[in-house]
Amino acid sequence: MASSTGKGKAIFRVVSGNFLEMFDFMVFGFYATAIAKTFFPSDSAFASLMLALATFGAGFLMRPLGAIFLGAYIDRHGRRKGLIITLALMAMGTVLIACVPGYATLGVAAPLLVLLGRLLQGFSAGVELGGVSVYLAEIATPGRKGFFVSWQSASQQAAVVFAGLLGVGLNHWLSPEEMGEWGWRIPFLLGCMIVPVIFVIRRSMEETPEFEARKHHPTLGEIMRSIRLNFGLVLGGMALVVMTTVSFYLITAYTPTFGKAELHLTDLEALLVTVCIGLSNFFWLPVMGALSDKIGRKPLLLGATILAILTAYPALSWLVANPSFSHLLIVELWLSFLYGSYNGAMVVALTEIMPIEVRTTGFSLAYSLATATFGGFTPAACTYLIHVLDNKAAPGLWLTGAAVLGLIATVVLFRGNQHQLRTAQSAIPSNA
Repeated sequence: MASSTGKGKAIFRVVSGNFLEMFDFMVFGFYATAIAKTFFPSDSAFASLMLALATFGAGFLMRPLGAIFLGAYIDRHGRRKGLIITLALMAMGTVLIACVPGYATLGVAAPLLVLLGRLLQGFSAGVELGGVSVYLAEIATPGRKGFFVSWQSASQQAAVVFAGLLGVGLNHWLSPEEMGEWGWRIPFLLGCMIVPVIFVIRRSMEETPEFEARKHHPTLGEIMRSIRLNFGLVLGGMALVVMTTVSFYLITAYTPTFGKAELHLTDLEALLVTVCIGLSNFFWLPVMGALSDKIGRKPLLLGATILAILTAYPALSWLVANPSFSHLLIVELWLSFLYGSYNGAMVVALTEIMPIEVRTTGFSLAYSLATATFGGFTPAACTYLIHVLDNKAAPGLWLTGAAVLGLIATVVLFRGNQHQLRTAQSAIPSNA
């Protein structure tokens, strides 16, 4: 994998599964209203939507378990084998959500099966991001690690764009009634059809030279001991990730629901904004990843969090006072810039602070804890805050809180070092 062409192919192989994972997550968020009516019927539209969004968030609760068990498998048996397993689990969850009949047919079994599908997706996703990020970090050209790792997140943006464009097309071809009854299933079924192709692509991956060069691959017990000794570092990494997960799900998965329910825009307008955000993210992530290679991770992390603290709530307040397609696009593009600036530096930084022998497990656990406690519940949290505070700009408060955590984590993890994170001490001898 020495040539640039070979490296490009390696990036494509590993991020293909990441694309599928995010595609499935996005379409659940995009069609939460239809899913709520199909599987969680209620006299209260708010209650139905909250149940659907809570099911969306429940998948994230499985991520820490996936991070520990699948992460340990990857750290012991290899990046390639583990990423093939995560793809299989992800596919099983997608098939369940796509094919389960509604509540009217199966009764309470229907929402329980959908919940099972989300839990399977969450378990696999618990290590998917970490496994992909670590793989990219380990094959990166020296001095370009930030740029390489940024393609993990960039592949997710391709999924956002694809899901958004598909939604635009479906809304053009089908009536709102048809979309609510059965049209929302089409993206999930399409995801099922993509699985065999991605499975073939991912099977052609090579193991990373760095993993193959290691003389000792830790056991589950050794991995758990190292994680326990470095748990403070995992918590710091978790706080670092919160800003990324909250901002990402706010500007992507939650945008269609927010645009329709709170700003009273059309489905088409909300989906078009989401497509534009995906394209914006796709541009900024590799640009900022490359910039972090030049100036260091810390300046980008500090700048993005401070700007988010200063502007997130005022921007949302201006938007809800002047709701329109163009204003939503302006605000979301600004938040996209902040997300791309932060995430472009954050993901590679997280691979750098974890002990080498447990890099996948540590990264995945920090990421999963942040997503399970904050990021994954962003759509539900924003909907709830708007309801209880009677303030449509409340999502800005949620993002501001996440930015505060990110700022604190950056200051703590970068103490006394302007450009690189300190490396954690491993409990596993490298040549044991």
